[in-house]
Amino acid sequence: MSIIIRQAQPQDAHAVVPLIIDAIGDIANRLTGEQTAKAVEQELTVLFKREDNRHSYLNTFVAVENEHVLGILVYYNGVEAIQMDANLVKWLEEKNAPSIIIDKEAHEDEYYIDTVCVAQEARGKGIGTLLLQFAIEETQKRGYAKLSLNVETQKEDARRLYERLGFVITEPWSIIDEPFHHMVKQF
Repeated sequence: MSIIIRQAQPQDAHAVVPLIIDAIGDIANRLTGEQTAKAVEQELTVLFKREDNRHSYLNTFVAVENEHVLGILVYYNGVEAIQMDANLVKWLEEKNAPSIIIDKEAHEDEYYIDTVCVAQEARGKGIGTLLLQFAIEETQKRGYAKLSLNVETQKEDARRLYERLGFVITEPWSIIDEPFHHMVKQF
């Protein structure tokens, strides 16, 4: 396999948006203010092509082989997340979506892995690990001392993978009233 990781582009939406939905499930409904699968995908595509929110192409990296997207990484810093989430709430209000509170997912001094997802046909080939290693290297290049992520408490296999990469549980976390482990890798 000759997989490269590159910055996502707006034209990657057709491949990236379904992977974001696969990873975040019903949260996509909340983030778009939509209920039907088609409407969620359409509105998440709008968000992906914008530059002012957490699921923007600017915060997304793709693992590609022969220009076929095999996996994604949505990644940003905790300081920027505050404004990006405020922009999302404003967008939802402008489209008269149900009122939403966006839960904080990272501390301001951390770079944050929001979403990692590998296409079904490419799972088990180490692409998720490649994306995580990319985030680790990128965080160091950007001069941050901490990289964080949240993992659902019941996802023990995922937690063990993160621990093998040097992440440690630092505190309990709650996202949409669900329990998570906040995990941090320090440099």
